[in-house]
Amino acid sequence: MRDPLYKLATSPLHGLGAFAARKIRKGTSIIEYVGERIDEDEANERYDDESMTHHHTFLFGVDDDVIIDAGVDGNDARFINHSCDPNCEAVLDDDRVFIVALRTIQPGEELTYDYALEKDDTPEELWYTLYACRCGAANCRGTILDTVSEAVER
Repeated sequence: MRDPLYKLATSPLHGLGAFAARKIRKGTSIIEYVGERIDEDEANERYDDESMTHHHTFLFGVDDDVIIDAGVDGNDARFINHSCDPNCEAVLDDDRVFIVALRTIQPGEELTYDYALEKDDTPEELWYTLYACRCGAANCRGTILDTVSEAVER
């Protein structure tokens, strides 16, 4: 059995993070993002931006009808943090989401991908506070929100 690709540890970015346990080559599929599959109405009911005191969710939009809530039956993929200068990307393959290395990742590096969260409504100032980014990258846009899609088609 091969050594694991990553290990979980306290992250300087946020909470727990996933860190390369050994060299991970570019193009390697690291982990599938899994959890309960719900619709947008259920996601909005579970995670209401305005009523949350600590904004933290594990939601990943697959398409217009399906959202993965990794807070329910999820795996370690939910601990991979956001960065505006990521070393991984979320790749959509059919209706499954995989975290894939964008480049070779060295042991000890934190695994990150750009969450590129989309909001349906016109952005409100509150969202930039709730969805603030603290990745520290030279190209940090200050938010985990973006206008690009959440995953690329494989």
